[in-house]
Amino acid sequence: MEKIKNNSLETTVTDFILLGLSHPPKLRIFLFLVFFVIYTLTQLGNTFILLMVWADPQLNARPMYIFLGVLSFLDMWLSSVIVPLIILSFTPASKAIPFGGCVAQLYFFHFLGSTQCFLYTLMAYDRYLAICQPLRYPVLMNRQLCTMLVAGAWVAGSIHGAIQATLTFRLPYCGPNQVDYFICDIPAVLRLACADTTINELVTFVDIGVVAASCFLLILLSYANIVYAILQIRTADGRRKAFSTCGSHLTVVTVYYVPCIFIYLRAGSKSPLDGAVAVFYTVVTPLLNPLIYTLRNKEVKAALKRLTGGRGAANENK
Repeated sequence: MEKIKNNSLETTVTDFILLGLSHPPKLRIFLFLVFFVIYTLTQLGNTFILLMVWADPQLNARPMYIFLGVLSFLDMWLSSVIVPLIILSFTPASKAIPFGGCVAQLYFFHFLGSTQCFLYTLMAYDRYLAICQPLRYPVLMNRQLCTMLVAGAWVAGSIHGAIQATLTFRLPYCGPNQVDYFICDIPAVLRLACADTTINELVTFVDIGVVAASCFLLILLSYANIVYAILQIRTADGRRKAFSTCGSHLTVVTVYYVPCIFIYLRAGSKSPLDGAVAVFYTVVTPLLNPLIYTLRNKEVKAALKRLTGGRGAANENK
């Protein structure tokens, strides 16, 4: 299928076949239902958080919940980029995705994923300011700065996605078109290229792995300072309240970054474990975020009571 033009290989592939997740045929219906339920709950849970933050004046006036609303929006779209194709892979429908569709999926996956990565870092910085510098927090993290930081994360994520998509699809694809993965992602697509991919793998390592690891280290540094500040609080109740405001974010960061770093710092790996790990941070994490951030969050519960006219909201805020 190779085609020569001007002494160089030219892309002749018009579509890709996503092989999807390996699974026993007997579990096809079960897995279809599992991923369908996960996708539905992810959309409902994140929509709930978005509406709560938008509708409640006390929540949308605080940077922490503005970041949380943006995170929910990202989770909804990231899930929509990935999960519907996984669901279709368990049906008799065609597994083919047009070449342009593969480019778009890779771009939006890395655009939304990297924006989320930067957002987690901003959320950690916000918690650092709130706990370590509480008196200056309203000045240091005002609504205008919060908006600028969020906009910067979106722009940086868009640039990152464009770089990865451009570098991946500038290579010629003239042979096999079966992507041994459930989405069009860089490591799986590069295996099909009809050219040397060394530069691409190096850029993937630096631009994704190192950036993700750097953001993760910045988050850990923020939390090291937060833990130190919390330990200086004399009352047990004060320490417990401070830890509770950070525990949910640290949990989400861990379940997102660790699998991400595991995959992209091993870009050349062909381990079947990669697919399972990727499903966890691309499919399960967007589902867990609403649960983690709301189940133990008294402010969100109080906001729900205020919006539904329930009693006891005032006592909840005391």
